[in-house]
Amino acid sequence: MTDQKVKIIVNPNADLGRAWQSSADLRKIVEQYIDADWSGTVFPIHAKDLAVRAGEEGYDLVIAVGGDGTIHEIVNGLMQIPKERRPKLGIIPYGSGNDFAHAVGVDSRPSYAIRQIFTGKPRPIDIGKLLHGNSEVEYWSNALGIGFDATVVERFQQMKRLRGFAAYMTAVLQTLASRIVSPHMRIETDQESWEDDIFMLVACNGSREGGGFLIAPEARPDDGVLHYAWIEKVSRPMILRILPEVMKGTHERFPQVRIGEFKRMRISSDQPLFMHTDGEVYAGYGSDIRDIEIEIIPGAIEIVS
Repeated sequence: MTDQKVKIIVNPNADLGRAWQSSADLRKIVEQYIDADWSGTVFPIHAKDLAVRAGEEGYDLVIAVGGDGTIHEIVNGLMQIPKERRPKLGIIPYGSGNDFAHAVGVDSRPSYAIRQIFTGKPRPIDIGKLLHGNSEVEYWSNALGIGFDATVVERFQQMKRLRGFAAYMTAVLQTLASRIVSPHMRIETDQESWEDDIFMLVACNGSREGGGFLIAPEARPDDGVLHYAWIEKVSRPMILRILPEVMKGTHERFPQVRIGEFKRMRISSDQPLFMHTDGEVYAGYGSDIRDIEIEIIPGAIEIVS
């Protein structure tokens, strides 16, 4: 048992709309440990609002029931709360990819993940921060992608029947069949700088995205740095050679691929950037964001798993 004040935030649309019913089946397990308060999201970014309110109301622990998008919203809410009063985070995975849950060692089985939360010890994890313009700030927990994989995310979100890795792979193939834009970008980090035409750039706090693409094999959400994988403009046949290696995390062997780490990164592009944060489209068609900064906030949130 625990005397913590716990808020559980459920995204009922996760798991193709099955998360609300599935999470209801888990209530008996939760009740073995604590009398928690439950809330369901009813509109986009509602999870963020609920997380902010939980912090303001003095909750000790906020549990996300959903996928990477739900965690993304809750993290953005928790980051609005001063660190000394910021609730800890727990995760019960009900998403398509559950990449961040995997990164922090959460069991893929929800009933086991619950027990991890109530028997585990909190530990600090890093969070990524995206800035553009004078005041626009977005936090992200797992990955920030620019270019090809952001386009894949947009197509992935349109999938209604497929889920998980199969849906992501279908979106990859659909994106490959369409026109691919490769903007010219200049990159400056706290360690290096370069410029080139880009096919894809992914900044990573966790090691994988898309339910299994091992983008940055060395990335850990508690190592104090962010990792990146860059693929320069390449032909479609070369893309088809590289992508299977990305699934295994062996893509660094190609000369068109660059992998490294950083604490701060500044990006300038000659074209608008198409971006996703944690599998949610952040800057899509019609956006005119061309200059951004990315940085890490070490030990920003305590995770219990």
